[in-house]
Amino acid sequence: MATQMRFGEYKDALTLISRYPWFGVGFSGAPSIDLYIGVSSVYLLMAENMGLVGLGSFLLIMLLYFVHGWRARRALASNPEGEAILLGLLAAIVGAMVGGVFDHYFFNLDFPHSVSLFWLYVALTIATTKVYLPSPEQPRG
Repeated sequence: MATQMRFGEYKDALTLISRYPWFGVGFSGAPSIDLYIGVSSVYLLMAENMGLVGLGSFLLIMLLYFVHGWRARRALASNPEGEAILLGLLAAIVGAMVGGVFDHYFFNLDFPHSVSLFWLYVALTIATTKVYLPSPEQPRG
């Protein structure tokens, strides 16, 4: 029963995305009575609500985040404490993104604590790189 329901969610999500591909249907509700918004996948839910433009923007931001994190990890190789914190935060985001394939809690506005936790970990990763990496010398002028 649960599997059939989930497949129905996926079918409705793909139908909504095909009808409103660029900017989605927004966050207020489904535009037609035969479909409903809500799917157990962060990525399909983003595409439903914000369209492919919003989903693409999110994926681009996350790609830049991981590139920044990977470069910082190499720079922190000589600092075990900073490297451990950075790797833990990166692993948490990887876990959330992998879990997001079959779950929606890190984007669903009905669960603001989960959404906040996701973005808090992203921010802590960036803050960790700022704290542990040496800053380049400011040019004197």
